[in-house]
Amino acid sequence: MIQRLFTEHPRSVDESYLQHLAAALGFSGRLALAAAACLVHAFLPFLFVKTGSAMITTLHDRMVTNRRRSAGVPTGAREEHDATMARLQRSARLS
Repeated sequence: MIQRLFTEHPRSVDESYLQHLAAALGFSGRLALAAAACLVHAFLPFLFVKTGSAMITTLHDRMVTNRRRSAGVPTGAREEHDATMARLQRSARLS
């Protein structure tokens, strides 16, 4: 029972516990950097103008888009998702 708590989700994304741990720690570090950039930007708006949104877009791509591609998401859903991501990236560049 206890072991399943630590292995069920990692297995659902085709990772071992340690692989999932490393990936999640990597994501949390990148999110912390994005948060720090946004905090600095709040007080000094001429700094890190696109850093936070670019980091989040990159993390989303690594976490969701790449995982969906490797999981064999149907082409139509992938194309719709890719179009949405392209729109988000364009709007991030404009902000």
